[in-house]
This record gives sequence, C-alpha cells and structure tokens, in this order.
Amino acid sequence: MTTAFEIAKRISFQKQKNYTRFIVRLSIAATAISVAAILLTFSIVNGFQATIANKVYQFWGHIRVASVSGDPINQDGKTIAAFQQNPAVKTITPFLHQSTVLSFAQDIEGIVARGLPTQNQIPFLRKGTGWTSTTKKDSLLNEIIISDNIATKLNIQLGATVRLYFLNTGSVQQRKLKVVGIYHSGIEEYDNQFVLVDIKLLQQLNNNKLVEGYSIVLNENAPIEATNDALQKIMPENWVATSIKNYYPQIFDWIGVQTINRNVTITIMLIIAVINLLTCLFILMLERITMIGTLTALGASQNLIRKIFLYQASFICWTGILLGAFIGLGLSFLQEKFGFIQLDESAYFIKELPIKMDAVQIISVLIGTAIISYISFLVPTLWIKKISPAKAIQFD
Repeated sequence: MTTAFEIAKRISFQKQKNYTRFIVRLSIAATAISVAAILLTFSIVNGFQATIANKVYQFWGHIRVASVSGDPINQDGKTIAAFQQNPAVKTITPFLHQSTVLSFAQDIEGIVARGLPTQNQIPFLRKGTGWTSTTKKDSLLNEIIISDNIATKLNIQLGATVRLYFLNTGSVQQRKLKVVGIYHSGIEEYDNQFVLVDIKLLQQLNNNKLVEGYSIVLNENAPIEATNDALQKIMPENWVATSIKNYYPQIFDWIGVQTINRNVTITIMLIIAVINLLTCLFILMLERITMIGTLTALGASQNLIRKIFLYQASFICWTGILLGAFIGLGLSFLQEKFGFIQLDESAYFIKELPIKMDAVQIISVLIGTAIISYISFLVPTLWIKKISPAKAIQFD
C-alpha cells in the first residue's frame, strides 16, 4: 500500500469531531439517495417504455402493410412467403376492419370489428378460452371477443349472444355471435372501440376475399426500421410498409418524452451528489489543515497530500455508491416481485409500476458516478498549494 493510502485509511476510520462526523454521514446519505434515485429512474423508465410499447405491438404488430391508397388488397401468397424469408419476421397476420353497431338486450354501442384469422393467438385475453378450434379450413366461426370495458358497459357475460349490425351497400345486415372471450389491454382507446371477430365473417359480408392489410410481428430485439425498409423493397408497387411507431406516433412520442424526464432527473441527482461530496471534502481538509502544514514542513509533496484527501473522499464516495446501489436495486426487486406501487390505468395504461433493470446501465451508473465524483474532487485539492506551512501548523 502507498503512504498516501495508509494515511487516508487511518484518518478516515479514526474518531472524528461531532460536526465532521455529521457532515461525512450526510454526504454518504446524499450520495446513496442520489445513486438509488438514478437506478430507480432507469428501472422505472425502462419498464414503462417497454411495457407500453409491447402492449401496442401485441395489438397491432411491429409493422403494418397496406395499400398506398388505403383500399383493400388481395392476399398475395408469393409476397407473404417472401416476407417470411426475412429472419426478423415472426408472424404475419391479415386483418380487416369494419364499423358496426353491437346490440345486447336493450343497449347498443358503436364499435369497430377487427377481423383476424381464428388460428391466431388472442392478445390480452382475460376471460374465456377464445376461438373454438376447428379442423375445417374454410369454416366460419360465429364468435366474438369483446373488451371488458364493453362487457361492463353493456352488462354482457361470457357465453352471451350479441348482435352486430353492418351497413353494406345501403342495406343493414345482422349477425348473431357468441361471446367466447373477454380481453383487456389497459389502453382505453382500444378497449372502448374494438371487438375481435373471424376475418371470414367480414369477408363474407363484403362478398370477397380481400383484406385491409397485414400485421407483422418481429422477433425480440429485431431492428424495426431496418426490417421495415427491407420488406418495402420486395413489395408490390401499390403496397407500403409502415412501422407502428410511425403509424401511431402520439403514443410513442409520449413514451419518448419519458427519456427527457429521466435525463433531467439523473442530472439533478448527480449534481446533488457531487455538491455534497465537494462540501464534505472541503470540511475534511479544513479539519486537517494542521496536518497539511506539518506534512508540508516535513517535505511531503503536494501530490502526496492531494492523494491522501482523494483517497479519503473516495472511501466516502464508494460507501455512498454501494449503499445507494443496495437501496435502489433492492426497491426495484421488491416492486418487480410484489408490485406494491399501483397506478391509475386510465392515465398510464398499466395497473402497477413496471420495472426493467439493465445490467449495463447499473454498472454504468456506479462507475460513472465514481468517475464524475473523482474528477470533481480534484478542484478542492488545488487549494492545498496555497496553504502556508507556518500558518497551517498554528491553525486551530
């Protein structure tokens, strides 16, 4: 061990004056709180952004393919097969939308029927078993899946029969459908508006096999924009691929704002931690000014004395950082496991505060805080060269 380190260790762990001990503890606490707050901010914002984005992707997919004009398109098996050759593509689902009126008992509600293949997994299914399985390829299922918002509003129970009224070419057509499932996405715009039906039901009403477009779900961590561009290159001329981020920019812009809030919070916490540590170091140096004068008189270099206080400040800094990491990660694990912090789902689209911890971010916070603090410590130690040994030895 170096001489500077040994001296720093001795003066750091020996009994200190009451006011000095208080300042040191305050600095450790401030650093711990700042580090814990930064780690919690990263975990919460990561969890929030990932959870909301995944809800949108589950409902719409990552990429939407449709015609340039918005008109229905033919189901082009050759093009779809070419899409499936892309390693980033997980599933491709045709869809069709049609406005309709849902009637149950004496109540009616204007909604949008979202037609999907009944072989597909139903997103956000909360009650029921979903579509009835069938081995007949062209069989049409007179079944419907509604949201719990619509079920509560119209007092519809699982297994009930509802009526849908469609306006086609000037005439109203009615269909009776059995409620086989109730979903809940947590996004009111979707839950209040959409019901899920067999896509063949809407195609039968339209007397054709056209679809409105395709929802493409990508594999985890696949690059959305790069895949979107790759698919666009192999599409027919009148087709266009649009990432859901660009199709529904309002939600993703709102998600993106959270990154700005995160960065502001982290900056404030770092400033608080650094100011507290600098104040602590100044006080420690004032308390040891006689020691500084004595060491200088004995021939110690300014670099040696500077290292002593840098080591001492580092002890305090790392104590606060490790304590903060324990608090921040501990609270994150508890929230992830027990979900004790609840949110207003109508405002935030989720019921409980989501947590997503990233090992790279955690390590970066710990090391980054230490580096920024260490660089800041160099400022007060410059004051050492201005201290006169004779006056310092007489100082009390």
